[in-house]
Amino acid sequence: MSDYYDAFEMSPVPAPGPEVVPPEPFRGIYGMPAFVTIPTSDLAASVDFWIRGLGFFELFSIPGKVVHLRRWAFQDVLLVPAGSVPEQTPAMSFSFACVLSQVDSLVESCRALRPNSVDGPRDTPWNTRDVAVITPENARIVFTAAKPFDPDSQEARNLEAVGITPPGVGHGDNEQRQ
Repeated sequence: MSDYYDAFEMSPVPAPGPEVVPPEPFRGIYGMPAFVTIPTSDLAASVDFWIRGLGFFELFSIPGKVVHLRRWAFQDVLLVPAGSVPEQTPAMSFSFACVLSQVDSLVESCRALRPNSVDGPRDTPWNTRDVAVITPENARIVFTAAKPFDPDSQEARNLEAVGITPPGVGHGDNEQRQ
């Protein structure tokens, strides 16, 4: 028995498919359930990379204090000034969802701005295609796109082994478990 269930209605991330369209940038103000704060020694260069390379937009800024960037709903980044940034990229990463049709253009945009900033794309055992990007602040940002579900794939068997079944199989949305 599994405690997992389909709750995709809570997410702005569209279900994977060959012609899925990414959500529009979200400009609403909400209580952020999670966000990342990234220190930068060059705020202007960081904002430029995040906008032109990673596809974020500037939601607002407080000059010299913070630039709030966003893509989709719940994809918030706060860039804050710092005297310096780490010389070495930490092992930790922060991931943002995207759709498969965005992967190639994201790779091209980032490589055009910073030629050695991209690792991937790579397919994962959990049915995504991931691209890791090292930003000007030395942050490791991963963009992850769900691939269409193939019930006969190794990825499907990997997910089933941990109790995750495809939509329409097993329990309904938010159903009480026993």
